[in-house]
Amino acid sequence: MDPIDFSFWALFARATLTVKLVMLMLFAASVWAWAIIIQKHLTYRRAKRRAARFDRAFWSGEPLDRLYQDIGGKPRGASERIFVAGMDEFNRSFRGDGGFIPGATSRIDRTMDVAIAKETERLTSGLSFLATVGSTAPFVGLFGTVWGIMHSFEQIALQQNTSLAVVAPGISEALFATALGLLAAIPAVIFYNKLSSDSARIVGEYEAFADEFSTLLSRELDD
Repeated sequence: MDPIDFSFWALFARATLTVKLVMLMLFAASVWAWAIIIQKHLTYRRAKRRAARFDRAFWSGEPLDRLYQDIGGKPRGASERIFVAGMDEFNRSFRGDGGFIPGATSRIDRTMDVAIAKETERLTSGLSFLATVGSTAPFVGLFGTVWGIMHSFEQIALQQNTSLAVVAPGISEALFATALGLLAAIPAVIFYNKLSSDSARIVGEYEAFADEFSTLLSRELDD
């Protein structure tokens, strides 16, 4: 008997059409998940770097009006966008006589909360896909395995032969689908938890900054 090829490509080539579709789906999901993981890692690192740079500028003692003018209408990071949103509302709260429109503090807080919500949406976009892959990929792979085993038993019945030479290839192809499902699900779950924790930490820093900035503006309003 010729030796049976059990390489990944051979297992895929011998599989039925349904199992092939399952394998391709899982492979595509894994590639997409890794793309999201890498992209989010770079995004979070850039967000932390920009937040740290803005934090140094904000607490450097430079007047807020000058910092606002330096940033202009093109804020680069999330902290700058939150700062600009608060300053915009602060400047719009002036009356013609130099006083402030009542309720300025609450409007500034709501404006920065909206800005934080937008930044949170940017940070967490794509994480739901990781959660979906992590929860469904094993079951999709299991479906491919069950289908492949059913096909193997059909071949056993047709050939009326239960030797390993008949059973092993079909079982191997079927189990390969489960392996792909786990290969897609495990990294997705691990990095979903990590990225969710990182995004929550970054958003917490934005909220802390917004509270501190709101306190400073409230003192300006009181004065």
